[in-house]
Amino acid sequence: MNKIDVACIIDDDPIFIFGAKRMMELSDFCNSFMVFKNGQEAINNLKPIMNAGQNVPDVILLDINMPIMDGWQFLDEFVKIESHKKMTIYIVSSSIDPVDIKRAERYDNITNYIIKPISLQTLKNILEETL
Repeated sequence: MNKIDVACIIDDDPIFIFGAKRMMELSDFCNSFMVFKNGQEAINNLKPIMNAGQNVPDVILLDINMPIMDGWQFLDEFVKIESHKKMTIYIVSSSIDPVDIKRAERYDNITNYIIKPISLQTLKNILEETL
């Protein structure tokens, strides 16, 4: 099976980041990953590479509850950036609040809302949907 070139994790939880990266390695999910600890850091780093059209992530796993700039604020800024490549965005959150799940449905660029923790099967499903 093919794998994703670049995956991006935007999350402030070091335990989730460690676990997600480990599962990506075990499932041969991607060639490389980018990790950002909040939405602002992600925007600051993704915007220049998106504008240049190089090394843009294929998949973004986005947490919604983060300091500085949360996932919703990130999405509001992210949609303003022109991209030469389609990126698949998954909300990955511990929130089971129906309001958050409904809110995610309002964004056209959100593929799915995944409740943490992420599993190997979830990564396999993402891989199948993306490729």
